[in-house]
Amino acid sequence: MAWYNNVFSAKKKNKASKRMFSGAQGGRLFADWHTSGSSADQEIESSLSILRNRSRALARNDSYVSRYLQMMVSNVIGPNGIRVASKARNDNGELDLQGNREVESAFAEWSEMESCSANGKQSFLDIQKMFVESLARDGEVLIRHITSKDNRFGYQLQMLEPDHLDETYNTSNETTGNAIIMGVEVNEFGKPIAYYLLKNHPGGKANLYYGQNNYIKVPAAELIHAYMPSRAEQTRGVPFTSSILARAKMLDGLEESAVVNARVGASKMGFLVSPDGEQYLGEETEDTYTQIMDATPGSIEQLPAGTEFKSWTPDYPNTTFDPFQKAILRGIASGLNVSYVSLSNNLEGVNYSSIRQGVMEERDAYRIVQKFVVEHMVKPVYRKWLSYAMTTRQVSIPITKFEKFANSVTFIPRSWSWIDPLKEIQANVVGLQNGQVTMSDVQSSMGRDPEELFEELSREKALAAQYDIETAFSPYGATKNAVDPDLTGDDE
Repeated sequence: MAWYNNVFSAKKKNKASKRMFSGAQGGRLFADWHTSGSSADQEIESSLSILRNRSRALARNDSYVSRYLQMMVSNVIGPNGIRVASKARNDNGELDLQGNREVESAFAEWSEMESCSANGKQSFLDIQKMFVESLARDGEVLIRHITSKDNRFGYQLQMLEPDHLDETYNTSNETTGNAIIMGVEVNEFGKPIAYYLLKNHPGGKANLYYGQNNYIKVPAAELIHAYMPSRAEQTRGVPFTSSILARAKMLDGLEESAVVNARVGASKMGFLVSPDGEQYLGEETEDTYTQIMDATPGSIEQLPAGTEFKSWTPDYPNTTFDPFQKAILRGIASGLNVSYVSLSNNLEGVNYSSIRQGVMEERDAYRIVQKFVVEHMVKPVYRKWLSYAMTTRQVSIPITKFEKFANSVTFIPRSWSWIDPLKEIQANVVGLQNGQVTMSDVQSSMGRDPEELFEELSREKALAAQYDIETAFSPYGATKNAVDPDLTGDDE
């Protein structure tokens, strides 16, 4: 009976092997495919510091990673940043124009460099740019809310590098029983309760000056810890560049070797060979032992009898270098979720259709990051500032109307210029006529809202009337086309 059970089990196992996913198969072809069932935090804890430091090293020295970070800042934030437009309404449903203007004007004043940042070095626009670059390069961002007397609103921001959040600090809170994971105290549901920040940057000289680097406990309500998780129970963030670090380093080494080989090949180096093994003394020596001779253009030197010159001309980089480099760079671009054309600055073989498709997909990826920046940084900062501004009575709006102005706000990110402006404008006109798009849709794609457009048009119309100038255009169908009487069907 035992042998029957063994045979039955073997047949059952073979059938299960046939039914399994191909990606789960074993054998010699998959022997080097090592996997782990570790949690996200366990994987991150052992790798975070190395990933972050390598990402920063490539940002400093690798032109492609440096360009990627510039592209992120340029396309997500742009020259004017993510703007705040207050859209609060009165009880009758009309826009509270006076209140909205006051809030926007006060927020613009606070956004200046002297008021916004605790160190007085960054405006709110600068902080937005630094937020995106740190998010992509380091994987996470720390911004602390500061109560301050340095401006009339009593509120400022302090940017901190994520190194202050010690990933090796794993323990529990003896009072509450909450777990402290990589410096973050979380409750039973994984919600951050407090952060344990190193007082000084662990890699800075302040530790030498001030001694022991103690932890500062900061309540979660006083800190923005922003990162884009890829797993549900992830407590810390990893750099956007994590998946391409090895490939980028290898490509950098490949290009360095190719450049060295090209220089060596261009130098036309060679060796002097003597059949009897006697050395050719040459004209001088280098490093006390290597004989060299000076080969000036057009000169001919007579070698001793029996001495032969053998040239050495490396043939790399050759014709295979360019396509191989492009293949590696395409993989890097895919890992960074940008187009190869944008990352490489290579427009070779690009036509209107292909570049438009690539640009549209790329912009969708940027919009995802824009939305993240709004939800995790701009919106919380605006609400915090509004609370301070109303509490300190730096705006005439009472704190009882906080929800009215905090919830009725539009955040306008940067827009992009069209690839073919005429075609895009014509498409918008048709969409408006058919009711498929609204004026808000069109204006938001241009980085503003309809109220700004209408206000500007009204102001220009009044200005033209003031100077008695009649413009040659009238928007929104004010000028009707004449109807051809022959097309009406009426008899004369």
